[in-house]
Amino acid sequence: MSVPMKTIGIIGGMSSESSVTYYYELNRYINKKLGGYHSAKCILYNVQYQDIKDVHQNQDWDKAGEILSKAALSLKAGGADFIILATNTMHLVASKIKEASGLPFLHIAEVTAERLSKDGIKTVGLLGTRFTMEKEFYKNVLIDSSINVLIPNKNDIEEIHRIINKELILGKFEESSREFFQGVIASLKQCGAEGVILGCTEFGLLIKQKDSILPVYDTTLLHVQASAEYALR
Repeated sequence: MSVPMKTIGIIGGMSSESSVTYYYELNRYINKKLGGYHSAKCILYNVQYQDIKDVHQNQDWDKAGEILSKAALSLKAGGADFIILATNTMHLVASKIKEASGLPFLHIAEVTAERLSKDGIKTVGLLGTRFTMEKEFYKNVLIDSSINVLIPNKNDIEEIHRIINKELILGKFEESSREFFQGVIASLKQCGAEGVILGCTEFGLLIKQKDSILPVYDTTLLHVQASAEYALR
């Protein structure tokens, strides 16, 4: 029997590695929830990632807002009931996407903050791209939920950024990089972190709970769960 369900509009392609995870986990979650042959109603707009990397290089965030807003409008025209952005960093322009589409928008940092608060986490380590860790757009969402945010030191930030761009988004998962992340997480724990946010949608492909001395908050999986539940609401 068919179940009423909203259509999820996914802005993906940043990178294809994590977009695959979104698509797979959304369908897996819905099927587990409903059983039978149920799957997610979703539309995926896969952006040209080179355009986004050029935006990163030039830090032309207005251009980013333009590209992703057009994607959101295409999803709306295709029948999406709400929008999710399958990346952490480009939530830097989330307000522009939401304004352009006029559709509900599930913000990945808000979803994460809600789970952290539910779990009683007061101080958290944030890992992501250099932009996610250093700019305020992501941290402010957590701070507004009364969560203190710790980030790695400058050298570790640069190495994390390198691993994302030279390995993870290209589907390379090195044991040496996993060990590096374990060291960073241990350092954050020493500084008072009670949990760690995997604030890059590729991180969950490299780091699992078994690899971390701290509770892991995989933003991709949290975003997927919240999106699936919203679609069924």
